[in-house]
Amino acid sequence: MLPKSPLEDPENAAYAWARYRRLMRFMFLATLGVVVIAMALLYTQNDNLSPHFFIAVALGIGFSMMLMSALMGLVFLSNGTGHDESVDNRLPRHDED
Repeated sequence: MLPKSPLEDPENAAYAWARYRRLMRFMFLATLGVVVIAMALLYTQNDNLSPHFFIAVALGIGFSMMLMSALMGLVFLSNGTGHDESVDNRLPRHDED
């Protein structure tokens, strides 16, 4: 029988997902700050840049930071709730030949 994951408990899951959403809100604000600072630096340091360049840089920085935040947040969620320990890994090891 497989061990039960702590995320199967609705109370634990609600707490974990609330913590994840709080982390994502914080990272969204941090990302927004980094994008604004990057846009200000690019605007003041360079002349005659296309608006498309600013859009591309803002989207690139924003998407990259939010994707990394989401993935790391899921790692923290999985580890912090004990979901990692509930994995049943009874497969034979390949290095035991």
